[in-house]
Amino acid sequence: MSRIGKLPIDLPAGVEVTVNADNVVKVKGKLGELTQQVDPAVTIKVENNQIVLDRISEEIDHRAKHGLYRALLNNMVKGVSEGFNVVQELVGVGYKAEAKGQVLEMSLGYSHNLVLVLPSEIKIETVTERGKNPLIKMSCIDKQLLGQVAAKIRSLRAPEPYKGKGIKFQGELLRRKAGKTAGK
Repeated sequence: MSRIGKLPIDLPAGVEVTVNADNVVKVKGKLGELTQQVDPAVTIKVENNQIVLDRISEEIDHRAKHGLYRALLNNMVKGVSEGFNVVQELVGVGYKAEAKGQVLEMSLGYSHNLVLVLPSEIKIETVTERGKNPLIKMSCIDKQLLGQVAAKIRSLRAPEPYKGKGIKFQGELLRRKAGKTAGK
C-alpha cells in the first residue's frame, strides 16, 4: 500500500469537495475553486469530512498514481483554505524588481530589463527596503502554478556559487565555493 496514498485528507470547515462520474474532482473553499482530472485507476470517496483514495489494482503504474493524486488533492484542499506563498530574494548590486499589476519588471544586471507577465491567479508584491535585498512575494491557491512561475523567475538569474548573486528563495542555503586564492 502506498504510504502517502493511504492517508485520508481531512477537510477543514468551509471546504466542499464534489466528484463527478468522469473522476473530475472540484474543491471549493473560501479562497477559490480548483478542479483536477483523476485517473480511473484511483477511486475517490468523500465521507466523514475526509477524502479517501483507493486504487483498483497493485500494478506499478496504479500504485504510483495513488500517491500522486492523493498529494495533488491534498494541495488543492490546502490551497483553497489557506493558500500558498513564495518569497524570492534578489541578491546582487543594482538588482531591482517592480510589480505593475500582473507585470513583473526586473533589472538583473543584463543590458536590458526583463519583463514577465504573470497569470491572473497569482497575486504579486515587491518589497524594496534600503540596505536590504529586494523581495518578490507571490501568493496563489494553485501550488503547481505558483511553483512553476517561481522556478521561471529563478531561472532568469540563478544564484552563482562564488558570491551568491542571483534570485534565490528566502531562507534557501546556497553551497558556496572558495575562489582561486583558497588553493594557496
